Parts: sequence; structure tokens; C-alpha cells
Amino acid sequence: MQPMTDVAIVGAGAAGLATAFCLRQAGISVRLLEKSHEIAGPWRKRHPQLRLNTHRDLSQLPGLKMPKDAGTFPSRDTLIRYLEDYARNLDLPVEFGVEVTALERAGEGWRLETGSGPVAAKHVVIATGREATPFIPDWPGRGDYEGRLIHAADFGDADQYAGKNVLVVGAGNSGSDILNHLSRVDTQSVLISIRKGSVVFPAFMFGVPMQRLAPLLELLPLRAIDWMLRDTERMAFGNLRQYGFPVHPDGGATRMATDGVSPAIDNGFVAAVKAGRMRIVPEVGRFRERMVVLADGTRIAPDVVIAATGYRTGLEPLLGHLDVLNSRGVPRIDGAQTLPHAPGLWCIGMRPTMSGYFRAASRNGRAIASTISADLARRPAHKPVAAAAVAGAHA
Repeated sequence: MQPMTDVAIVGAGAAGLATAFCLRQAGISVRLLEKSHEIAGPWRKRHPQLRLNTHRDLSQLPGLKMPKDAGTFPSRDTLIRYLEDYARNLDLPVEFGVEVTALERAGEGWRLETGSGPVAAKHVVIATGREATPFIPDWPGRGDYEGRLIHAADFGDADQYAGKNVLVVGAGNSGSDILNHLSRVDTQSVLISIRKGSVVFPAFMFGVPMQRLAPLLELLPLRAIDWMLRDTERMAFGNLRQYGFPVHPDGGATRMATDGVSPAIDNGFVAAVKAGRMRIVPEVGRFRERMVVLADGTRIAPDVVIAATGYRTGLEPLLGHLDVLNSRGVPRIDGAQTLPHAPGLWCIGMRPTMSGYFRAASRNGRAIASTISADLARRPAHKPVAAAAVAGAHA
């Protein structure tokens, strides 16, 4: 006999842990499945200089405060320790090394295929994150390029770029993070290739960490946030167009809501551009064996190209057949949202917000737990289902 758990959570990152905590608080049975063999696996792969763009008070999960000695913007290592502590304090063991390979409806619940055998659950929460798979565009000639091309996820220690000619492609959230670190390294040159442009938001203004104000911004309509972001950029930096920053037709909040593109956070790179230590160039046109050709025909030969070109969810193999993803592979539901043809399927951590990933995980984790609790209260007591019967639902 195969017992059916109330909820199976796929992914034990911040969003998965927060949701598990909220569900356990409601007395709901949970299985927390994590394909890696340790907590915070993706964070451990990020570069050692990384600090969150979210304020400490907005970077904590339900039931455990971020320590004050984390500083204004917690470091990568501080976050890893925090998530490790969170998992240890959770009244639920994380099942490590369990990768979910298939997901199907089974009666009134779901069947998950894993390397450790099938799992039956009334509800499934997908918490694998929106940045699961680094994405590099298939630029013309990329396959023949003989130079060094890496994704921003593989940035590593910033000091290795001292004395190098660096081309950073993209100046959104991850691109600006890299540029901020490079602004403090004695590089030979840094070129920034920008295709559409992004609103630039200061990390600090008048000594105040600006991201701390994000929860207030989220109370406003998108158009009003667009105006405030634009005006804040101009107040902090002046007219960036004269330095080559392109203007995107949509505002920063609108782009975040529609395209999932977060504003660029400045913590030094804008000053480097103004001082001529970094320079904006057109978008990449194509690659050749030993050079990069820009859209205006300019040819450059950087020592390294860093593609800060975003991430993908990588959910197509698992969810593609369920008609729940948009054209970019992002779930069309997030938090306490569901689709009529996929009842009991929830997704969390799939959309950026002004106040950041962790605050959204806390809010959506509570909402999912509340909605699932209400659904389970309406259901009759469940009896164990034979494994063969669950399998037969797909015959």
C-alpha cells in the first residue's frame, strides 16, 4: 500500500522551506523533496562576493529572523548558514537526493515519479525557483567562438578579472551585480553590451537603503511605481542617456510584471561608467572565431565575455504537458493561484517582486498553506491507495 501525503513540495530552497513551515504549522502532512544533497545548493555555486539585493529585514522566512550581524544586505555565506539553520529547525526532514522526473494527475491527487520511487500526494507545490537554469542566447557564430564565454552564474572571484578586457552582456539584475564588483577591480577595460536597457535603482540614497522602501512601493499601481523608479533614477544619477544607457519603452515595474526583468541595482558601476572606466556599447550581433561583432559592426576581442542574460525555470520536462507554463517556460500561476484543469498544483518563487524573493516566499507560502488547509478540511478522510491503483489512473 502506498500512503498519500497531503502535500509534496518539489524543491527545498527558500520558497520550499517557507511553504513547508507554514503547512506544518497548519498540521498538514508534507514531504519535502530536494534533488541536491544539501541545503542551498544553488547559492553555494554563486560567486563569493555576492550579497543579496534585499534588505536583511526583507530576507527572512516565517519563524526565523535573519540575524542582525548579517548586515544591511546579507552575504551569500550568511544566507547559506541561515537556510541551514532554518532546515534544521523545521519539523520535517528534507529528503535529499530525490529528483522528481514526472508529474501526473492520479484520481483526486497527483503522482510524482522520482528516482526513489513514486510519491502520491493530494497537492503538489513546485518550488524549484525561476533561476534554475542559466540561459545564454544562441547568438550567430557562438558555436565557433574560440574565446572565453561564461554565464554570470560562473562569475567566480572578482579578482581573477584584474588586468583583463571584459565584455559584460546585459545590465539587468545579475549584470549590475557583476558590474558593481568589477567596478572595484583594476581591470584593463569593461564594456557593457545592452540590448533593451533597464531602469537603474540605487542601493543607497542619502545613506538610506532604498530597497527597504519596496513594500510601500508595492502598494501602488504599476504606472505609479514606473514613474517613481524613473524619477529616482534621474535624481540619483542624472541623465544616464548621455552615457549610452538605452531607454526601454516600458517602466521598471511594468517590465518586472510582464517580462520578469528586475531593475538594475547600482552599488558603484554607474560611477565607473561616468568616470570612463566602463563603457556602454551596442548589443551583440554575432560571434566570430576570435572576436565579437556588435550590432553597429564594431569588432572587439575581449579576454572574457560574461553573459548576464538571465535564467530559465527548466520546468518544461516536468510541467510542459500540463498546460501550465507560458511561452518562456514560467508557470502561469504563483502563490495561492491555481488552474481549473490542474487542481491541487501550486507554484511558488516564480515571479520577481519589488520587495524581493524571500518576502514573496513568506507571503505566498502562508497563502498556499491557508488555501490547502481549507481544501483538505472539505475532503473526506483519505484511505491509503494501493500503488497499483494509482498507476492504473494513467492506463
